[in-house]
Amino acid sequence: MTLTLAAVGIGTGPGAALPVVSAVAAPGHPGIVAVETEQAPVLASLVAGGRMKPDTGQVLLDGHDDPAAVRRTFALVDTPGVAEPFPVMTLKQIVHEELAFADRRPSRSDVATVLDELDVTRWADTHVQRVPTDARVRLLAELALLRPDVTGLVITAPERHGGAVADWFAVVRDIARRGVTVVLVTSKAAAETATALLDTTTDHDDVADTTPEGPEDATRTEDAPPGLPTETSDTTDATAPLETRS
Repeated sequence: MTLTLAAVGIGTGPGAALPVVSAVAAPGHPGIVAVETEQAPVLASLVAGGRMKPDTGQVLLDGHDDPAAVRRTFALVDTPGVAEPFPVMTLKQIVHEELAFADRRPSRSDVATVLDELDVTRWADTHVQRVPTDARVRLLAELALLRPDVTGLVITAPERHGGAVADWFAVVRDIARRGVTVVLVTSKAAAETATALLDTTTDHDDVADTTPEGPEDATRTEDAPPGLPTETSDTTDATAPLETRS
């Protein structure tokens, strides 16, 4: 699944709310969108995720103009004012809510399993605003991938939480290598670092591994992130529960 942002923009001229940007995201190779100002990353994420129509350009999914399919298959991750957790929520609370919204009927053991598999148990009772950025990105991205039909992610401005770009971009790149289509919307400075890091990988490393590896689990579906508890669900709402928060 390839997502192409073909010269998309909102507004015109030097003061455009979203200057024209282009990117291609495919399994194994994240698409990087470099934007500045407080508003532009949110607008770029909404456009990339099919939630907003650009004034110029197109968003194409496997070469087709299909906003509904983009909305269904792409989740917004940590988009300010749209899909971000409240700063004082603990990781335990976030996991519990996200599993519930994913129709997993979360128990304490399910929550503990997710935290353990993602190696964030040490921050279980910590407010998310105090968690290292790489752990935050990992948690929110993996929880988004538990939602029905979601096979792509739009991750918004991880750099705003601090930390080394190399640390949190390693998480983004590893998720893409599993066969997930990832669009990273970030600042120009962070984008330069991320692009340089991506360019240093070999062609072999960039090939997506679409078979997740992890502890054997007879109840885990092939599309689920490794080790996370899964159940089948009839719901197909790809809109993130966090997208109702601001």
